Amino acid sequence: MLFVNACLRNEESRTLGLCREYLEGIDSVQEVNLGQMRLEPFYAESVAYRAQLEAAGVFDDPVFDLAKQFAEADEIVVGAPYWDLSFPAALKVYLEHVSVCDITFHYTDDARCEGLCRARHLTYLTTCGGSVAGANLGYEYLCGIARMFGIPEVRFAVAENLDVRGIDVEAQLAEAREKVAALKAAR
Repeated sequence: MLFVNACLRNEESRTLGLCREYLEGIDSVQEVNLGQMRLEPFYAESVAYRAQLEAAGVFDDPVFDLAKQFAEADEIVVGAPYWDLSFPAALKVYLEHVSVCDITFHYTDDARCEGLCRARHLTYLTTCGGSVAGANLGYEYLCGIARMFGIPEVRFAVAENLDVRGIDVEAQLAEAREKVAALKAAR
């Protein structure tokens, strides 16, 4: 199992708490902690370097390590708080690093994009100070990436309205924990 940890507030993160509950009891979890990694976005020079290696079919460079890890995972869990209608920029940068032609996807002879990832599903766990209703663009983005990478199912659980005055935060978290438990049971 691959856990992509985009919970940048570390142990203060309510999202990370939900993720830890989901991951509890699983022996082999590889965690990618995006807050610790501090990946750089791709700029002209780094894009050119990676493209040159891809064109030559040279995939042993460390620039491809995250993509290989992602492609080989049997299950992927993404934990990220709901920020600015989606998720933290660190997760987008990570997804740029794993989106590599001939590792996580490729194009067929008839120009179709075909995924190469092994994962049966991607589970996205998040928390939100308000409501995500009608604007869960992070989930939609992950659904698109999963299709591109050949991951057949994206699953989702959220604890919403955690910063709204008068809301019973513990009740909201308990409801989300039930969703997390149901996803865990259906693994």
